[in-house]
Amino acid sequence: MTVLFSCQDDTLRLTTYEVHGIDVSHYQSYIDWEAVANEDITFAFVKAGEGITISDSLFSHNWKEMKRVGIIRGAYHFFRPEVSATKQAYSFIKNVRLESGDLPPVLDVEVTGNLSKKELVKSVKEWIIVIEKEYKTKPILYTNMKMYHKYFEGQLEDHPVWIARYNSRIPYLSPNKNWDFWQYGNRGRLAGIKGHVDFNVFRGTQHELEKMCVYYEPVLSFTKTQ
Repeated sequence: MTVLFSCQDDTLRLTTYEVHGIDVSHYQSYIDWEAVANEDITFAFVKAGEGITISDSLFSHNWKEMKRVGIIRGAYHFFRPEVSATKQAYSFIKNVRLESGDLPPVLDVEVTGNLSKKELVKSVKEWIIVIEKEYKTKPILYTNMKMYHKYFEGQLEDHPVWIARYNSRIPYLSPNKNWDFWQYGNRGRLAGIKGHVDFNVFRGTQHELEKMCVYYEPVLSFTKTQ
């Protein structure tokens, strides 16, 4: 993910928070997830796709590896407002099979596609409706703080928010709305990842993070007995 502002110094961990995470895509290449798990990383978001034609080449690999090492995993979709939101939602559904213990789907909104505020919000809600129906959970909205205040303040108030603010100052959304995840830097360093990675924190405890995850009732199979 990218935002308009970034710092040239390596991002230092915010030690005042209990729950730490990262977000990755194919740009990080192959990751040693066991090494990452040993770096006190509780959760990770991985890019699933973009628009309606792009699937991240390492999504499937990362998705399986995160589960294997016990990192709470989430998948995000990079939104292209100029193309059908419904088709983008079905593209995500095609790529991502959520399981109990996974975080809700994330819609990454960083560009407007020259849409008006009304048009952009309508398109985002169109994506969300399809996703909610499929996964039975409220998706997470990812955006930077400037875009949140310009386009989404007062909208989607019952959805979790993941806010990008590359600053030591805590993000502010509104008196009635708190952020759930904060992406506070894009130049983090971790064992297991070559180059930089985005650093994130969750606002609550690990138990609260786990409560945010999806849970599906197991499908019971009955064997007919003679």
